[in-house]
Amino acid sequence: MKDIVERFFVAHMGAELPAWAKGLVALTNVFLILLISWALMSASGRVIRTLNQRVASKNSDLEERKRIETLMRVFRYVASVVIGALTVMLVLAEIGISIAPILATAGVAGLAVGFGAQSLVKDYFTGFVMLLEDQIRVGDAVEVGGKTGTVEEVTLRYIRLRDHEGAVHFVPNGVIATVTNKSREYAYAVMDVRVSYRADLDRVIEVIRDAGNEFSRGHDVAEDILQPLEILGIEQWNESHQILRCRFKVRPAAQGDIRRGFLKLLKQRFDVQGIALPFKET
Repeated sequence: MKDIVERFFVAHMGAELPAWAKGLVALTNVFLILLISWALMSASGRVIRTLNQRVASKNSDLEERKRIETLMRVFRYVASVVIGALTVMLVLAEIGISIAPILATAGVAGLAVGFGAQSLVKDYFTGFVMLLEDQIRVGDAVEVGGKTGTVEEVTLRYIRLRDHEGAVHFVPNGVIATVTNKSREYAYAVMDVRVSYRADLDRVIEVIRDAGNEFSRGHDVAEDILQPLEILGIEQWNESHQILRCRFKVRPAAQGDIRRGFLKLLKQRFDVQGIALPFKET
């Protein structure tokens, strides 16, 4: 645009554009570039939000909606990076700084620091593969990189988790070797009940089964239970007691509430039936 203004000025005025006018034109062009960049940022954000809402409204599956939301967050991040990089290059070119030497220098410097940036490249590559294979989504309860928590953000470089104590963990994608996702399709609320060797095991199992049926029908979190209580049997023998294992098949991420609620109810039923829980004597 600056060249067009200069040619127009020379053709009609017969003289070159004054220095102050050149600076004014460059400043105007920079302002226009920034304005267009802001408009593109806003437009891309609106397009992605609208697309997210339309796709989500047509899909009632909660898991699929979480996947779509995660992908849209990444698209928004990529769009911001691309528009920002183009804006910087155009502004530099407008104020008279050639970007060709910068790109050439960046290429040489990239070779020099390539070995040091391997971990960063690995982060982006691993993040891309995890998103492509749909291994993790925003809102999932996961264990990655030795940290456990709920996924709050997924980018191509890192995953942000918040644990049960509220601490936030930023886990680089490159260090993730295994993803343990606890929020896919269903989960199991597993309860290990300690039973004394002196107790009537058949009676204890009957009380547990009745408590499980009652819990499945009337408790606040009963809607999260997918299958009735399953009593798996004796899991282990210890010196002072035996461990009886049972479980509910539940919705993802509901196992904690189910476990705590059922154990509370079971303790009340044991008290009513006179079944004492074993304890280690000191």
